[in-house]
Amino acid sequence: MIEASFRAATRTFVYVAATTAGTIDTYSMDETTGVLTQVSTFDAGKMIMPMTVSPDRKHLYAVIRSQPYRVLTLAINPETGKLTHEAVAALPDSMAYVSTDPSGRLLFTASYGGNKIAVLPISRDGLVTDGARQMVLTGRNAHSIVSDRTGKFVFATNLGSDIVQQFVLDPEAGMLEANDPPHVATRPGYGPRHIILSPDNKSAYVLTELTGHVIHYALDPARGTLSEIESVASVPDDADLSPGATPPAPPPFNAITPAAAPVDDGKPKVWAADIGITPNGKFLYTTERTTSKIALFHVAGGDGTLTYVTNYPTEQQPRGIRIDPSGRFLVASGEKSDKLSVYAIDQTSGTLGSVGRYPVDAGANWIEIVTLP
Repeated sequence: MIEASFRAATRTFVYVAATTAGTIDTYSMDETTGVLTQVSTFDAGKMIMPMTVSPDRKHLYAVIRSQPYRVLTLAINPETGKLTHEAVAALPDSMAYVSTDPSGRLLFTASYGGNKIAVLPISRDGLVTDGARQMVLTGRNAHSIVSDRTGKFVFATNLGSDIVQQFVLDPEAGMLEANDPPHVATRPGYGPRHIILSPDNKSAYVLTELTGHVIHYALDPARGTLSEIESVASVPDDADLSPGATPPAPPPFNAITPAAAPVDDGKPKVWAADIGITPNGKFLYTTERTTSKIALFHVAGGDGTLTYVTNYPTEQQPRGIRIDPSGRFLVASGEKSDKLSVYAIDQTSGTLGSVGRYPVDAGANWIEIVTLP
């Protein structure tokens, strides 16, 4: 994409990682209408994704999943939103997810293919220059890792092992220690993918890739452990999808014959991707890639229980969604679409209304949104 002059006075910026193109597209968002204006395109490198924003909103951390595996520290220009490369650090594997702790001192990463998580230090000036401080082997297919909102506890989903790992963060050493119990199990074959915490830090919600359920857990604020409350489907029955297949476990070293492949009924498979919740905690959204839909849930005040409402067609194969910090707009990308969609969120019902579609580079997947003072 060609760089455009910065015209808007807005201070909200949208960043979209385009894996195939190897770029991060930057847009300014009109805070009244949600309309996007392209600002610039940053040449990051092939297989750029995932990304996360520092708590102080001064830096964007972007992971490169092609060799050499690395994480870029990109400074955010507070006036224009343009990105400037400031640092690079090696990663121990191809990382499918990246996040920070609330203090902005630690960078958490999860490797799907490497079955591991890694913790990297962030310097006082916001740069990531050193390699992994800690690496922890997980169950199969670690897919996401997030801190709770206090920074005391950390959770990592393992899609292939159907568990959510639970850690306690040692604040002095900046290291993860297994909690007691060290994990909670989902139902077999669900494939926990992405996890988010509610704004009040009382609940965690896990989207399962292979069945499209949202598992609602209560978070014990003292122990940092999760207790399942409910599991609510995001994919309606009339979608006529079958559950996806769990990735096979590697065979034992002395195996003579390979394990039998699961029986395929020939139907299209559930392939859920991303999850987000509004800042007021009232509405939750998920994406499903086979049908290219966004699902809407209402979240009950107090106990955080979920009610599935409906779903909306969106960009083809929607990998990423983000809600802006005001909670008024949702941005969705499709890996097989050359457009980005912006929706206005009805503040009473959570329903999505189209604001517009905007050009984006090839393989758009990961979205981050920053509002600056």
